[in-house]
Amino acid sequence: MNRVELADEAATARLGAMLAPSFLAAGGGVLFLQGDLGAGKTTLARGFLRAAGVTGVMRSPTYTLMEPYQAAGQRLLHLDLYRLVDAGEVEFLGLRDESPDSVIWLVEWPERGHGHLPAADLSVNLLYHEGSRVAECRAHGARMTFDIK
Repeated sequence: MNRVELADEAATARLGAMLAPSFLAAGGGVLFLQGDLGAGKTTLARGFLRAAGVTGVMRSPTYTLMEPYQAAGQRLLHLDLYRLVDAGEVEFLGLRDESPDSVIWLVEWPERGHGHLPAADLSVNLLYHEGSRVAECRAHGARMTFDIK
């Protein structure tokens, strides 16, 4: 596990940008973004999406639950599952054909979709620790390598 101190919102977006190349090189993958309300999950996701080549407006999926993007020939999905009442509601998002082998998934509040999501390649837990913001990054499996400093 890597711990990264995040001085401000820009540092959170930069962390997202640092993660994008590994997912793009793999052509897909799943990134779980965890943390309390206001911890920076959407900011990190937007930094990732910008680094992946997404231009224009990036809407928060808070109410739509999912926002799809296309950049540099890569499909990306930004999901925010906070408003799910039941994990089974993930099935209504039509994600069956969105293989993480060829699509990049950025999932905020993945615990709300437990049991109905693919396994994460990387989990980032954003939290406050001793008065500062910290990102705890944990790779799952050997599918991708992440160099986070």
